[in-house]
Amino acid sequence: MITIRINIRQLGKKRNTINAVPFVLPKKPNTVRDLITSVVMVCASAYNERVRKGETVIRPMTQESLSNMEMIGKLAFGVNYGGKEANEAKAVATALQGFKDGLYRAFLDETELVDLDAPLMIRENDTITFIRLTMLTGSIW
Repeated sequence: MITIRINIRQLGKKRNTINAVPFVLPKKPNTVRDLITSVVMVCASAYNERVRKGETVIRPMTQESLSNMEMIGKLAFGVNYGGKEANEAKAVATALQGFKDGLYRAFLDETELVDLDAPLMIRENDTITFIRLTMLTGSIW
């Protein structure tokens, strides 16, 4: 087991609304591929556990949470209306493909991680930052 800290930021935010949080991985990843796989598996497993428990409670929104959602242009209640579990293998494949396609970037402290199969020297309490690169689209009609 290894504990790391994860930042998830979206380009275009005027301020950081998500702090680095401790994140426990079942084993130390040896490559970027291992890191992404482990993070996705932990998140998908936790999500599936919430679905199995039927956690569909809507939490009251604060003015701060509304402001944060307004800044990113998305209002979300955190509810899974379908009650459907995530397919963990498909989630991993999608995350790895997204990394290959450049839809998000990953950093270990200040160093960008660019090669999925390069050796990864990660230590306890290192910080990983994922930056999602959102493409803007529009309609011509």
